[in-house]
Amino acid sequence: MTSSKPRNEELFDRARQLMPGGVNSPVRAFGSVGGTPRFMVSAKGPYLTDADGKEYVDLVCSWGPALLGHAHPAVLDAVHAAVDRGLSFGASTPDEANLAEIVKERVPAVERLRMVSTGTEATMTAVRLARGFTGRNLIIKFAGCYHGHLDGLLAAAGSGVATLALPGSAGVTEATAAETLVLPYNDLTAVKEAFAAHGQNIAAVITEAAPANMGVVTPGEGFNLGLSRITREHGALLIVDEVLTGFRTGYSGYWGLTGGAPDAAEPWTPDLLTFGKVIGGGMPTAALGGRADVMDYLAPTGPVYQAGTLSGNPVAMAAGVATLTHATRDVYSFIDVRSLELSSALSSALDSAGVDHSIQFAGNLFSVAFGTSANGVHNYADAQAQESFRYAPFFHSMLEAGVYLPPSVFEAWFLSAAHDDTAMNRIFDALPAAAKAAAAAQG
Repeated sequence: MTSSKPRNEELFDRARQLMPGGVNSPVRAFGSVGGTPRFMVSAKGPYLTDADGKEYVDLVCSWGPALLGHAHPAVLDAVHAAVDRGLSFGASTPDEANLAEIVKERVPAVERLRMVSTGTEATMTAVRLARGFTGRNLIIKFAGCYHGHLDGLLAAAGSGVATLALPGSAGVTEATAAETLVLPYNDLTAVKEAFAAHGQNIAAVITEAAPANMGVVTPGEGFNLGLSRITREHGALLIVDEVLTGFRTGYSGYWGLTGGAPDAAEPWTPDLLTFGKVIGGGMPTAALGGRADVMDYLAPTGPVYQAGTLSGNPVAMAAGVATLTHATRDVYSFIDVRSLELSSALSSALDSAGVDHSIQFAGNLFSVAFGTSANGVHNYADAQAQESFRYAPFFHSMLEAGVYLPPSVFEAWFLSAAHDDTAMNRIFDALPAAAKAAAAAQG
C-alpha cells in the first residue's frame, strides 16, 4: 500500500528509529519551532528543494558556507577535479598551503594556520594551545557564546562575577566545568574583576568575534578592544572565535570590520582566531591561526599535541580555495546591500503588524528578537527574556510560503551572492502574513 504521508514525514519517522532525535545536529529536529523537519535533497543558487519536491528560498545557507550560493559552478568544478585525483591521501597536499596563504592575506593577524575538520576541533585546539603556552588552566567564556561542543565550553551561564560554572550538558564533569569562568557578555567590569581574583590562573578569554548563537549580538563599543588590553596586561591570550563570522561578515571576517579595519580608531589584534564554515566552502573544514610564537607551540614544532587523519583533506581544501577566491569584495558588498534590504523589510512588516521587536546586526548577519525594542539585546539574559513564543508561528508561515528560515530564534539569518531580485521578492511577499502570525501568537 502506498503511504499517504508526505515524504518528509516518512523520512523523519525512519530517521528517529536510527538516530537520536532523527538528526545529526540538534537544531535540525525543529525542536524549538515544532512540526516536521524538511529533508533537503538538492540545492541550487538561493534555493533548496525538499524530499516532497517543494522549493524554498534559503536563508540558512548551510549556516554560512553557501556564501556564493549553493552549487556555485566554480566550487563544483574545483571539487570534481579534486575528487578525480583521489579523496584522501593521508599526506600533505599543495592546496593546504594555498588555502592558508589566502587566509593569511585576508586576516593579517594569522601568522601561522593549522587546518582541522570542525569548528569544535578548532576551538578545542585553541584552548589546549592557550593552556600549553601560558602554563595556566582557567578559561573565561561568555554566557550565550557557543564555541562548539567541547566539554569545558559547554559550561552553563553563571551568575555574578567570575562564577565557577556548573556543567551545561550531561557528561561534562564538574571538575571540567570548574576550569571555565562564565561571565555576562558585553561586561568589561566583570572581566576585570575576574582577572583581579584569578588572573595568575587564567590562560585565555575566548569570545565570538560577534555572537551569533543567542541570536546576533553586536559587541559593545570598545568591548573586544578592552578584552585585548586586559588579556595582554595579565599575560593571558585572547581567542576570537570566527567559526561563524569568519569570511562571512566581510572579506576579513568580523575582526576585519573592527579591530583589524584599516580605519580602526584603536586597532587591536587577537592572539588566536578560529575559523570554520565558509573556509571549507561547504565541506567539513575548519582552522585555527594566530601569532607565530603561539602557533609554533603546536606539534611537531612544539609540545602541544594535535593531529587529524582528515585534516587538510584535499577535496575540502579545493572547495575552500575556490570559495574564497570567488568571494571578492564585490560579493560582500552585494550581500551587505541584500542584508539591509531584507532586515528593513522584516522590520517594516513587523511594525505594520504591531509586533514589538529589535533587529540585531553583525556586519551582514542579523536576527530578530521579539519584545526587545526598548533596550535591544546585549547579552544572554536579554536574549532569553525576549518573546520567543512569537517565532514558531512566524517561522511556519514563512516555511509554508516557501522561505526556509533558521529553525530557532537564537540563530542568525544568512544571505548569499545568489539571492537575486526574484528570490528576494519571494521573501518580501511572505513577510506580511508571517508578521501577522507573530502578532497573533500567545505566550
